[in-house]
Amino acid sequence: MTQGEIKDIVLKELVSIAPELEGEEIDPDLDFRDQFDFDSIDFLNFAIGVHEKLEIDIPEVDYPKMSSLTGCIAYLESRLSTTAKE
Repeated sequence: MTQGEIKDIVLKELVSIAPELEGEEIDPDLDFRDQFDFDSIDFLNFAIGVHEKLEIDIPEVDYPKMSSLTGCIAYLESRLSTTAKE
């Protein structure tokens, strides 16, 4: 899976949790919580949605790695490549 495909999935999940983001520019390096109204329940729902779409486990301890778009893509790309090797 490419970075672009991962980014598309992440953005779709963000919009499903926070519909007001549709069409908005998201700063890829800024924490989601610093850009829009995204509380801990929203983040949990986001993580669950990404888990379901990509069919990978995302341990709660790794959630901070997914706090920005850049971090999320890098983390998921790493998890997908690790999962593919198993």
